[in-house]
Amino acid sequence: MMAWGRECSSWDDSVDMANIEQFTFGEIPEDKFIMTTWHANDPLSEVFWYAKNNAFHPTVELKGTVLVHISAENRERELLVAYAEA
Repeated sequence: MMAWGRECSSWDDSVDMANIEQFTFGEIPEDKFIMTTWHANDPLSEVFWYAKNNAFHPTVELKGTVLVHISAENRERELLVAYAEA
């Protein structure tokens, strides 16, 4: 999970905590571990490039990417184009 934008570190923390709580604060099985990163100071183009070209899970094949955009403004087309061009 790669978070970008305003207060993106809180999204990173929230996903980390949800993953930890799912396993009652114990050991997380390798195939259930969620790697998270936050990118407050990186251009979105770099985050998209990394997601497309370098993101991987050590034990689970990543078959697709889901872009989640939370905003009052609809930027779906713009973001899909930016992701395609990354």
